[in-house]
Amino acid sequence: MKPRIALIAHDKKKDDMIALALEYRDFLAGCTLTATGTTGGRLINELGLEVTRMHSGPLGGDLQIGAHLVNGEIDCVIFLRDPMTPQPHEPDINALVRACDVHNIPCATNVASARLVLTRLSEIA
Repeated sequence: MKPRIALIAHDKKKDDMIALALEYRDFLAGCTLTATGTTGGRLINELGLEVTRMHSGPLGGDLQIGAHLVNGEIDCVIFLRDPMTPQPHEPDINALVRACDVHNIPCATNVASARLVLTRLSEIA
Protein backbone atom coordinates (compact mmCIF):
# COMPACT_ATOMS: atom_id res chain seq x y z
CA MET A 1 0.00 0.00 0.00
CA LYS A 2 1.23 3.49 -0.81
CA PRO A 3 2.23 5.58 2.20
CA ARG A 4 -0.31 8.29 2.99
CA ILE A 5 1.57 11.41 4.05
CA ALA A 6 0.30 14.78 5.25
CA LEU A 7 2.52 17.77 4.46
CA ILE A 8 2.12 21.05 6.37
CA ALA A 9 4.43 24.04 6.67
CA HIS A 10 4.10 27.37 8.41
CA ASP A 11 4.71 30.41 6.19
CA LYS A 12 8.38 30.83 7.08
CA LYS A 13 8.97 27.09 6.53
CA LYS A 14 7.30 26.69 3.13
CA ASP A 15 10.59 27.09 1.23
CA ASP A 16 12.09 24.38 3.47
CA MET A 17 9.13 22.11 2.64
CA ILE A 18 9.63 22.65 -1.09
CA ALA A 19 13.36 21.86 -0.77
CA LEU A 20 12.59 18.75 1.30
CA ALA A 21 9.93 17.57 -1.15
CA LEU A 22 12.32 18.14 -4.05
CA GLU A 23 14.91 15.98 -2.25
CA TYR A 24 12.33 13.16 -1.88
CA ARG A 25 10.32 13.92 -5.01
CA ASP A 26 10.61 10.45 -6.58
CA PHE A 27 9.45 8.78 -3.39
CA LEU A 28 6.68 11.32 -2.71
CA ALA A 29 5.37 10.93 -6.27
CA GLY A 30 4.47 7.35 -5.36
CA CYS A 31 2.68 8.32 -2.15
CA THR A 32 -0.82 9.56 -1.43
CA LEU A 33 -0.24 13.16 -0.37
CA THR A 34 -2.49 15.52 1.56
CA ALA A 35 -1.50 19.07 2.43
CA THR A 36 -2.86 22.29 3.78
CA GLY A 37 -3.86 24.89 1.18
CA THR A 38 -0.86 27.03 0.34
CA THR A 39 1.69 24.30 0.99
CA GLY A 40 -0.26 21.94 -1.26
CA GLY A 41 -0.54 24.55 -3.98
CA ARG A 42 3.20 25.08 -4.00
CA LEU A 43 3.91 21.34 -4.08
CA ILE A 44 1.61 21.01 -7.08
CA ASN A 45 2.76 24.09 -8.96
CA GLU A 46 6.49 23.95 -8.25
CA LEU A 47 7.15 20.20 -8.12
CA GLY A 48 4.28 18.70 -10.10
CA LEU A 49 3.24 16.41 -7.25
CA GLU A 50 -0.31 15.13 -6.98
CA VAL A 51 -1.68 16.49 -3.71
CA THR A 52 -5.13 16.60 -2.14
CA ARG A 53 -5.44 20.10 -0.72
CA MET A 54 -7.27 20.97 2.47
CA HIS A 55 -7.99 24.51 3.68
CA SER A 56 -5.05 26.58 4.89
CA GLY A 57 -4.08 25.94 8.51
CA PRO A 58 -5.65 29.06 10.00
CA LEU A 59 -8.91 28.26 8.18
CA GLY A 60 -9.17 24.73 9.56
CA GLY A 61 -6.79 22.74 7.37
CA ASP A 62 -4.87 21.33 10.34
CA LEU A 63 -8.16 20.09 11.79
CA GLN A 64 -9.18 18.57 8.45
CA ILE A 65 -5.91 16.64 8.32
CA GLY A 66 -6.44 15.62 11.96
CA ALA A 67 -9.84 14.19 11.05
CA HIS A 68 -8.31 12.13 8.24
CA LEU A 69 -5.63 10.94 10.65
CA VAL A 70 -8.19 9.87 13.27
CA ASN A 71 -10.11 8.01 10.54
CA GLY A 72 -6.97 5.98 9.73
CA GLU A 73 -6.33 7.74 6.41
CA ILE A 74 -2.91 9.27 7.23
CA ASP A 75 0.23 7.22 8.01
CA CYS A 76 2.65 10.05 8.70
CA VAL A 77 2.66 13.83 9.23
CA ILE A 78 5.45 16.14 8.14
CA PHE A 79 4.68 19.46 9.83
CA LEU A 80 7.46 22.00 9.45
CA ARG A 81 6.62 24.34 12.29
CA ASP A 82 7.95 27.84 12.88
CA PRO A 83 8.69 27.94 16.62
CA MET A 84 9.69 31.61 16.51
CA THR A 85 6.44 33.09 15.18
CA PRO A 86 3.16 33.04 17.13
CA GLN A 87 0.41 31.22 15.24
CA PRO A 88 -3.21 32.36 15.59
CA HIS A 89 -4.39 28.76 15.21
CA GLU A 90 -2.05 27.28 17.85
CA PRO A 91 -4.89 25.27 19.47
CA ASP A 92 -5.50 23.53 16.11
CA ILE A 93 -1.79 22.77 15.76
CA ASN A 94 -1.68 21.31 19.26
CA ALA A 95 -4.77 19.21 18.51
CA LEU A 96 -3.14 17.75 15.39
CA VAL A 97 0.11 16.91 17.17
CA ARG A 98 -1.89 15.40 20.04
CA ALA A 99 -3.89 13.29 17.57
CA CYS A 100 -0.59 11.99 16.18
CA ASP A 101 0.48 11.00 19.69
CA VAL A 102 -2.88 9.43 20.57
CA HIS A 103 -2.99 7.39 17.35
CA ASN A 104 0.75 6.58 17.28
CA ILE A 105 1.35 8.36 13.97
CA PRO A 106 4.88 9.60 13.22
CA CYS A 107 5.00 13.41 13.24
CA ALA A 108 8.16 15.17 12.09
CA THR A 109 8.23 18.85 13.01
CA ASN A 110 11.58 19.91 11.54
CA VAL A 111 13.65 19.10 8.47
CA ALA A 112 16.05 16.76 10.31
CA SER A 113 13.27 14.56 11.70
CA ALA A 114 11.38 14.72 8.39
CA ARG A 115 14.43 13.35 6.58
CA LEU A 116 14.65 10.46 9.04
CA VAL A 117 10.97 9.59 8.63
CA LEU A 118 10.93 9.95 4.83
CA THR A 119 14.14 7.97 4.42
CA ARG A 120 12.77 5.11 6.51
CA LEU A 121 9.40 5.15 4.77
CA SER A 122 11.13 5.06 1.38
CA GLU A 123 13.13 2.02 2.49
CA ILE A 124 10.10 0.00 3.57
CA ALA A 125 7.63 1.15 0.90
